[in-house]
Amino acid sequence: MPLSRRDTLVDYLAAFDALVEVGVGNRPDVAEALADRGCTVVATDIYDRPVPDGVRFVRDDVTDPDESVYADADAVYARNLPPELHRPTREVARRHDAAFCFTTLGGEQPLVPVHRETVVEGTLFVADGDRPA
Repeated sequence: MPLSRRDTLVDYLAAFDALVEVGVGNRPDVAEALADRGCTVVATDIYDRPVPDGVRFVRDDVTDPDESVYADADAVYARNLPPELHRPTREVARRHDAAFCFTTLGGEQPLVPVHRETVVEGTLFVADGDRPA
């Protein structure tokens, strides 16, 4: 069976021990898969969202973040991140020396300098200098 986009995202992100997902929405499957692989995962959103066992949820707005949420992160990631959140998310990741990886909707281009990583059915954008060890 071929890998799905989710699987390739998880494979890439699992190189990090501690991750924060920005804007988990109603899609906690990547966070859950990372937790199942032994990663520490915090999922955030501006609205209360249910998350699976093994994933901690924190209500947070990345444009006015609670810095403690990101303090121990090795990576901050987001799926379908809208353009207006590219810069604020990168900034919070940088303040905590965390990598920043994200996908966008459709053909939207990133508004921060990135390297592109190919994933099934799309591209994972990795902010310049933010590659897993």
